[in-house]
Amino acid sequence: MPVRAGLPVARAGMTVGLLGGSFDPPHDGHVHITRQALRRFGLDRVWWLVSPGNPLKAEGPAEIGRRMAAARGLMRHPRVAVTDIEARMGTRYTAETVAGLRRLYPGVRFVWLMGSDNLESFHKWEQWEWLLQTVPVGVMARPGDRIAARCSIAAARYVNARLPAWKSRLLPEQSPPGWCFVNVPMVNSSSTEIRARGDWVR
Repeated sequence: MPVRAGLPVARAGMTVGLLGGSFDPPHDGHVHITRQALRRFGLDRVWWLVSPGNPLKAEGPAEIGRRMAAARGLMRHPRVAVTDIEARMGTRYTAETVAGLRRLYPGVRFVWLMGSDNLESFHKWEQWEWLLQTVPVGVMARPGDRIAARCSIAAARYVNARLPAWKSRLLPEQSPPGWCFVNVPMVNSSSTEIRARGDWVR
């Protein structure tokens, strides 16, 4: 387990949203949902977890140093930190990362953040039920089929743990399992589309 040197600072009692992903490349959509998450879920901080790689994708992302630099150049907010925590910890799956962070930051209330497209496939994640039963989950609607996300396996199985959108700011205080689906004005940007245009070459 790594030491805290070089990692973001958080005190016991703070609420920290965790936005994971490859950020390959980061774009204004990531910035937008981060700002929305701070406001809608009443978070003290949001940390971008720039992952070494996505276990659900066969092709690896660009070199992590390049993605970190691009993310830090794009996401400029006093309450947002861009981190390589997963690379430092040597974790591969979200559940491993969250478990490690809870050990490193006792008393900090973490909230996992994700887009509604991830909710559709959430049941394929390693130890996804443990994750839902360990930290609150904030889901933000992205362009596309929102009905599919609301009807997903994870949403159906934990329907009784869903917090109404109008209570979204209470999510960090929820005892897991607890999740909240909010509709937010979206920026229709996609890392896949940016790479397809040739604006980001791996």
